[in-house]
Amino acid sequence: MRAAARERSVFLGLLPWPERVQVARALRTETVGGLVLLAAAVVALVWANTPFSGSYEHIRDVHFGIPALGLDLSVEHWTADGLLTVFFLVAGIELKRELVVGELRTPATAALPVVAAVCGMAVPAALYLATTSLGGGSQQGWAVPMATDIAFALAVLAVLSTHLPAALRAFLLTLAVVDDLGAMLVIAIFFTADLNPAALAGALAGLVVFSLLQRRRVRGWWWYVPLGVVIWALMYNGGVHATVAGVAMGLILRTTRDSGEQASPGERAEHLLRPVSASVAVPLFALFAAGVSVSGAALGEVFTRPEPLGVVLGLVVGKTVGIFAGTYLAARFTRARLNPDLAWADVLALAVLAGIGFTVALLIGELAFPDPTAAEHIKAAVLLGSLVAAIVAALLIKRRNEVYRRLWEAERRDEDADGVPDIYQQTAPGRRGAASEG
Repeated sequence: MRAAARERSVFLGLLPWPERVQVARALRTETVGGLVLLAAAVVALVWANTPFSGSYEHIRDVHFGIPALGLDLSVEHWTADGLLTVFFLVAGIELKRELVVGELRTPATAALPVVAAVCGMAVPAALYLATTSLGGGSQQGWAVPMATDIAFALAVLAVLSTHLPAALRAFLLTLAVVDDLGAMLVIAIFFTADLNPAALAGALAGLVVFSLLQRRRVRGWWWYVPLGVVIWALMYNGGVHATVAGVAMGLILRTTRDSGEQASPGERAEHLLRPVSASVAVPLFALFAAGVSVSGAALGEVFTRPEPLGVVLGLVVGKTVGIFAGTYLAARFTRARLNPDLAWADVLALAVLAGIGFTVALLIGELAFPDPTAAEHIKAAVLLGSLVAAIVAALLIKRRNEVYRRLWEAERRDEDADGVPDIYQQTAPGRRGAASEG
């Protein structure tokens, strides 16, 4: 009986229908946002490498805000500390959903993606540290190559017009969610300025009030939006990176539905904010963060200076080795069986694709290297490493696209037009391919 139960554990099998609906909704928005993000990055690069680059720097460095409240920031910092808070708020909600009702709710289902994601963060960081140690460089950028940019990765898939099966896309999304959690912890622990205890106490009090409003089922944006802005401002003035406020509020929002409730507060907030995050907040951040000068000399320094070289190697090699090795070892030790319709080459392609570390990598690069000159080299390394990872992943995925197309069509076929794909009425979720083994 125990052996039979182990045999039924299929890795990258058919997703349960409710999970697939939720994943498809999230990925659809992120894909559109990823294309906007890609366009914003291209505009930034072109703008920063034309005779009009002075106007780019002028707009990026314009300051505005409320100096009396300690909020006189440049446009670049408003996008990083302000708009990216929306991105991290959505990430916090997604993490809460995964922990409560998603793939991370039980140790058995969480083991594979969590181990893969942790290895996919640890190996790039270790590779960066090894590279900078051998080259005599600064080790403060160890966290730069750790995170995966799900929106950019999905944009690459959209440009390729590939038909990646839902299970592979969901696995990539779960990897990114755990990556985001790692990035949140890194930012909160390692990138804090001089702490202001009074402001931090105020932010904590605001979060307590936020939690109490949720527990008492208080509804109405007029309660949460002003309170959220106050929490963000206090967190910023407290010396902790302001995006941590977004994460905290996202984790507090309730993601389970009460009786008779059509959508939980977390679901409603995510539905409203994910398009804003994907199509406005993150692209605007990219517009003012990705504008680096690209020249032969600048690109040459990426491969001759230990810090940017460590970032490139971390993204391209570290992510691939970490995620693939972590997934393979976790599958072996948990006795999970790879979906017979797929091959380990598909996991390798996904691991390479996860080396696209754009948004969060740029953010951590700015925090780790306050000096603008050093930050420019790190940004160039993030862009180059992400580009190389995207190209290699595209080649690997295109080789398997016919297999993906067949699986994708089978997942979507609905001949009885009842709104549920036929495969869900023929095969139990998670057991796809098991029957074909006879």
